[in-house]
Amino acid sequence: MNTTKKKHLKSLRDYVEVLRKTGDLKEIKREVEANLEIGAIIRRSCEIYSPAPLFSNIKGYPGYRVLGAPLSYSSNELNRSSRVAIALGLDPSTKGPQIVQALADGAKNMRLIPPVVVENAPCQENIMLADDVDILKFPTPMIHDGDGGRYFGTLHIMVCRTPDGSWTNWSIARVMIIEDEPKKLVGILIPFQHNGIIFQKWKDIGKPMPFAIANGVEPAATFVGGMPLPENLCEGDYLGGWFGEPIEVVRCKTVDLEVPATAEIVVEGTISTTETHPEGTMGEFHGYINTLEKNTMPVFNISAITHRDNPILPVCSAGKPVEENHTIAGPALSAMALEELRNAEIPVKSVYVIPESALHLMAVTVSSDWPEVTGLLPEDFCRKIGHICKEFHGAYRFVRVLVTDDDIDLSDLRDIFWAWNSRCHPSKGHLTLSDEPIHPGEPLYAGHESLAAAKDDIEVLNCLLPRTEILMKMKSTAFADDFPKELQNRVIALWDE
Repeated sequence: MNTTKKKHLKSLRDYVEVLRKTGDLKEIKREVEANLEIGAIIRRSCEIYSPAPLFSNIKGYPGYRVLGAPLSYSSNELNRSSRVAIALGLDPSTKGPQIVQALADGAKNMRLIPPVVVENAPCQENIMLADDVDILKFPTPMIHDGDGGRYFGTLHIMVCRTPDGSWTNWSIARVMIIEDEPKKLVGILIPFQHNGIIFQKWKDIGKPMPFAIANGVEPAATFVGGMPLPENLCEGDYLGGWFGEPIEVVRCKTVDLEVPATAEIVVEGTISTTETHPEGTMGEFHGYINTLEKNTMPVFNISAITHRDNPILPVCSAGKPVEENHTIAGPALSAMALEELRNAEIPVKSVYVIPESALHLMAVTVSSDWPEVTGLLPEDFCRKIGHICKEFHGAYRFVRVLVTDDDIDLSDLRDIFWAWNSRCHPSKGHLTLSDEPIHPGEPLYAGHESLAAAKDDIEVLNCLLPRTEILMKMKSTAFADDFPKELQNRVIALWDE
């Protein structure tokens, strides 16, 4: 594990100040509407790589703020992944594939460090109990034109715990306000996701599940909440291990749970095992919104709300890439796949779920000696990689695995497209793996009978250079490959002239 000291930003406000100092934050002081206008500004900021918008003048909500796209692509032209790098305490210049390497290397021999409970916390500067509870007082935006409601939870962590107390889970799963209901929410609980697994344990004993929604937590906690960590591993323990120091948490006021102490807004209560309400639909990670379809999901009954003075509600405008679904889940999935491939003794060099693919494409580079190391034919080698990459929790997200040589820079879309189009045979290079996990809401599979089972075909792209005599005599014309090193250095040194 890399023992380099990471810079631990212990609150969202600390993170906001770093973005401000680096020019990657834009405070919007003119009056804006919570209904669609905030969502539209966030969406455009994602699409044109603008600084993260911080709204401080929201019509009808004095004293409240909204932060858009906090972990989306950066306005930093040299490194679009710098917001995620900063959130994880890494150097801002750390690029996407390097973040993946850091996550995978950090998992090796990591010593989990449980959170430490503090008595007084910023997140409890203001407390609403009983009749004072009102979720409608916050500037929760209508993000997309077509959303089923206003989503209070898009970049939060939801805290829940098994009835026996053995497993505490932090996760991100969207949570919607029920119109005109100040003490209720409705949220996604899917059986194959960890919060759904824990919810089922509470249903089995006939009791509502205690929950806490912590909005505006320290940025690394948001990232870890979106990681597909193994079942029974507590994200708070993992985060302490990542930074080498415990995360500070505080006990909730009405349920037996703890939340990050510096959270901006905390909602507490229980999730009903009998009461349900229509939920959604909402703009999704794949870039589309199905305005006709609604889910029926459990109701969250609120017993308390606590918040900081002048609180900040972070918001993700999910949809067409690139946004937080892609910048959080992408590196996290990549790190998990990298570890799985290493454990299977595949000569893997790097793995990266391409953010611009809306999590659909996972790219894998391997060392040039893979034929000697594995003894496999190219097709069998690529199939093996594809199967391994779909075996861990969360792997339902991507539907294509691209396998190529280690001369390809996975942080450069030009390299990805060059490899895909100059090395993948139009028919022989496309391999199909059947009955693999897929996302049940994926429009790519709409109308297929297998959708209900969340299993279908995926594609593996063989972009390995063939070992033919003629190809072995070819070489890349790239600056780094075609010219003598001495000349490269001289050109670089004189470039400004």
